[in-house]
Formats: sequence, structure tokens, C-alpha cells
Amino acid sequence: MEPGALLHPSVSQHEAPPRAGDGEASGDCALRSPYQSILVAVDCSDHSNRAVAEAMAFARLAGATATITGVHVYAARLHDRRFRQMEGGLPERYRQQEMLEKQRDVHNELIARGLTLIADSYLDEAARACAQASIQFIARTAEGKNYRELVNASNSGQHDLLVIGAQGLGAVPGSALGSVCERVARRAAIDTLVIKDPARRLADGPIVVALDGSQAAYGGLITALTLARHWGVEVQAVAAYDPYFHYVAFNRISRVLSEEASRSFRFKDQERLHEEVIDAGLARIYESHLSVARSIAGEHGVAIETLLLAGKPHDAIEKHLRSVQPSLLVVGKLGIHADAGLDIGGNAERLLRDVDCAVLLSRRLHQPRTETVAEATTSWTTEAQRRMDRVPEFARGMARMAILLYAQQRGHTVITEQIVDEATASLCPGHVRPPARPAGGGEGPCTELADE
Repeated sequence: MEPGALLHPSVSQHEAPPRAGDGEASGDCALRSPYQSILVAVDCSDHSNRAVAEAMAFARLAGATATITGVHVYAARLHDRRFRQMEGGLPERYRQQEMLEKQRDVHNELIARGLTLIADSYLDEAARACAQASIQFIARTAEGKNYRELVNASNSGQHDLLVIGAQGLGAVPGSALGSVCERVARRAAIDTLVIKDPARRLADGPIVVALDGSQAAYGGLITALTLARHWGVEVQAVAAYDPYFHYVAFNRISRVLSEEASRSFRFKDQERLHEEVIDAGLARIYESHLSVARSIAGEHGVAIETLLLAGKPHDAIEKHLRSVQPSLLVVGKLGIHADAGLDIGGNAERLLRDVDCAVLLSRRLHQPRTETVAEATTSWTTEAQRRMDRVPEFARGMARMAILLYAQQRGHTVITEQIVDEATASLCPGHVRPPARPAGGGEGPCTELADE
């Protein structure tokens, strides 16, 4: 199978980042706009103009309570420094003391006043568009390093979405992502929408959501479902895993291991383990993410398509996007394996740079219901299920959920008798916990109490 191949298609009816439901998803939740206070970077470039238009589209979903803040950053002090650096190259008559001082004063006044007028003009255009649509608009200007001021505004705690063009007025043909956008996207602590194609509306659809089982990915799914309901567009949820890596890795390892080292490493056994267990297990994990996504979509009354892709995740997803041509890709800014110091996940970073459609980097978190995740990811051995069947019916549901939660917190996807024993021993109050079940059978602690 080629990398990026499609598997198992199916269809189904900050500070700490803000949370999108925390497992309390419902149809009512899907009716609410995901964003109320939207920050948009304005410079009158084609990408910026589309960013303003999309900010307005989001604001219309929220109604009269929504606010758009337009911000333009200019660098007067940078121009002043550059002028002083160029003074040595001025014609002789301009380098006389009196003339030089006059030119400095004129330049400083023109730059300060001119850049302010330009900034105001850019923001006036956005203000007029918002006024015509009856959307509240706040104009902000800032002097300084552009990416730093945009990050400061994004992380001020006043906004829940940043909309920014992938490129600005200094766009270079062939470039997909400007340095300012990339720096801001890395550092922004709120959801960030990056406009890649100024000629296309997000509401044209479809929307693709990349899932890896992280809370940020599920938070992005909630946002996508909300937009889909408002705009009437299709949603695809995709999950990609890499079953090819071990073929490359084991081929390279086989070249360097000595015969003795190969026996010690049990090379053939390790390779068979990957082929028969690990790759199949990875496929099951990512298929379970899609199953959870279908359940969440059903709770919101939205039918979605789910697709399992094989290949390096960012490459498989990018290839799929080229065939689907979506208007928007939603991806968790940080993935399931992110550590505390990471600013953006590797797959999110590559997709942001390389895809042609708009990208929403999701910082919102959503924890699916325990029973939803458990149904998709967890199985019970026959022995463990028999143990649960002996629990009185009135308590069985609660006991089952407690054991599922215990297993999930410890990374188990198969519940055995031992896990049932550990969970009941952990969950039962110490003063009512009877002696441990003797080896070879008998009732579990909490089951025995319930039977009495």
C-alpha cells in the first residue's frame, strides 16, 4: 500500500486554553458561535482583506454580542534608524549640519504622521465594512516589531480568535507563508485562523478536521461541527498513522547489527511483533479516534465522513487535501505527544506551511465523554466480563464506568480480571474493603459487598 492511501471510509449521522464543552456536548452547544471577540491583522493586502471578510463571517454567527478588533502595526522607529544609517550616502549639500538637521526633522515628521495616516486608512476600510454589516469594530494601532505586537494583542486575554493572512504586502511569488505569520502562529495562545487563499470563502466548504486523539483536536472538531451547522457544509474527519516506518527502521538496523547482537536483540521476533501487533494496534487506535468523532458529531446532530489514512501523518493528510480541495483544515496546534515547552506540533507546523487552504490551529480543548471513548477504545476479556456480570444490575453501570475510567487513566485498552481487582481495590473505601480474592476465583471486593 502506498503512503497516504485511504483506509476504511465510513459515514455517520489559555493560560489554559478555553474548553469546548468538556464532555458536555449537546445540540444546543452546536448552535452557539465558537468566537465572540475576534482579532484580525489588517494591512490592506489581498490576504488581509480576506481575513477581515472571514472575521466578519464568524462575527455574524455570534450576532450582536460579537466584536472585531482590527490591528495594524507600523515601525516608525525602524524607519528613523534606517534614515540615519543612510545619511552617509546623501549628496554633499544634504550633509551640511543645518541641512542635515532639517532633513531629519522633516523625515521624522513625515514618517510619524504618514505611517499613522496609513494605519488609520487601513483600519477605516475594515471599520466601514463592519459598520455596513452592523458588526462592532474596534480599531487598534501599535508601533513596534510587527510580530511581537500582534502576539501581545493575541495573548492579552481579550480575544478568543486571531485571523491573519499567511502573507502581507511584502508577499513574494511562490511563498506560502510569511515570516510574520509564522512567528505569530507559533506564539499565539488562542485559536489562530491563517488565510492561505484570498480568493476563497471558508463557507464554500468542505471542512477537514485532522484527529490524533488529543483534546485540542477534539476541540477543533467541535468548532468545525459548529461552523458546518451554520454554513451547511460537509465535514470530513481524518486520522493518519504510519505503518511504514518500521520497514525502513528494521532494514537499516539489519545492516549494522552483528550476528551476535541480532540474536541478543531477537531481531526477527521484534520485526514480527511490529508487523503482527504494533502496526495493527496503531490502526485500531486511530480508527477509535474516528469512532469517537462520529459519536461527538451525532451528539451535535451533524453527519460527518471519517477517513483513516496510512502514511506519515502530515504527508498523508496533505495528499488527501489536494484531492478534496477543502476551504478549511482544522488541526490541533499541539498534538497528543506534545510536551509542556512545545509551541506548535510537528504535523501542525508542516501542514500550516504546505497546504493551500486556510488553516485553523485549534487551542480549544474538548474531553469526550468517558463512555464514548471507552466504547471506541476499550475491550474486556471474557473473564473480566463474567466478573462484571455478577455485579447486581442496579450497580453494574456505575461499577463498569468506574473501572473503565481507571483503565483509561492508566493507558489500558483491554480490561482483564487483574485490572478489575486493582480498580475495585483502589475505589473501595479502605474501612469496608474485604480481604483480596483468593487465587483461582471468587468474588471481587466491591462485588462481594454488593452481593451481601
